[in-house]
Amino acid sequence: MAIIVDHRKLRTFTENNFRFVGLSQEAAHLCADNFVAADLRGVSSHGAALIRRYMDAIRIGTILPQAKPEIIRESPSTATIDGHLGLGQVVADFATGVAIEKAKQTGIGIATVRNSNHYGMAGYYAQMMVDEGLLGMSLTNAAPYVIPTFGRIPVIGTNPISLAAPANRHYPFLLDMATSVVPRNKLDEYADTGMPMPAGWALDAQGRITTDAAALLTSMVSRLGGGILPLGGKGELCGGHKGYGLSVLVDILCGVLSGGAYADLIQNVKDGESIIATQVCHFFMALKIDNFVDMDTFTAGMDDLIDRLKNSEKAAGQTTIYVHGEKEYELCAKHEKIGVPLPEYVYEILESVGKETGIPLDVRRERR
Repeated sequence: MAIIVDHRKLRTFTENNFRFVGLSQEAAHLCADNFVAADLRGVSSHGAALIRRYMDAIRIGTILPQAKPEIIRESPSTATIDGHLGLGQVVADFATGVAIEKAKQTGIGIATVRNSNHYGMAGYYAQMMVDEGLLGMSLTNAAPYVIPTFGRIPVIGTNPISLAAPANRHYPFLLDMATSVVPRNKLDEYADTGMPMPAGWALDAQGRITTDAAALLTSMVSRLGGGILPLGGKGELCGGHKGYGLSVLVDILCGVLSGGAYADLIQNVKDGESIIATQVCHFFMALKIDNFVDMDTFTAGMDDLIDRLKNSEKAAGQTTIYVHGEKEYELCAKHEKIGVPLPEYVYEILESVGKETGIPLDVRRERR
């Protein structure tokens, strides 16, 4: 069951609640826009459902709402940025802007970030680069919830990768994926609803397949064992070692290259029901396409590549081959018109937050 809400009212509600806990107007707007962008795209695990976790993190001091990102090392095409434990969206927006400006000036802009926090949807920042006519990459490491191949204890994060490239006739290509079977926030969805997870997502403390999300989260936070599997699943048969390698790649570019935290050095704080990661690191890269090839040639090539994928032979019973980002762009356009469908448990989180802050959730409660 979903409750339909107007995206503008959802953004205003989120922004006002972040103002209530001490964020500046700009920071509150950035975070609210990031959340609603995820909800519009149907990625509710990275949307307004996170509001309580962020507010708890601000309250206990793992997110410092007034912190300002600072460039601590720089060249014409690169920068290392210290986020000073500020809001991840503010730090990431700043770093993305740095990468964009350096790419426009030199052809490539890379910004690596240490001492940040969860920055929301990775694709949000890759999209910012595409909007400036660039090819963009956005990576972040995360708290250790993922078990290395043949391991039992989570050591690495879900460590998402996003790459966005402009096209002409088609939507931009926008890959946004965890390097684990699922993002960690998906476990929250199943724990909050009490539904069993699909078998094959995670292992328990003894290294057995588990479907109990709540018990798994408790075990992981207590460092008793168990965790999410790398992309490809358990062992090597279906390529789990490849997902493991991609996750380590993200830790190298985000954590090691920035001089920040990586793997199980990332702090993981439990406060009541909230599990909060801090000292997170990011990596952003923007490429000026016409330093390599004319923009028209590139976008024509992207259109042709997408056509070749979408027009290829379909499997029995299938009518459409999708390209990464396509479903989300279509959902965004649809939800901007008819409203955002929030899972009922997410609506209940928002309603509870609104009661605590005295900021009402002024949305219609149409169920579907």
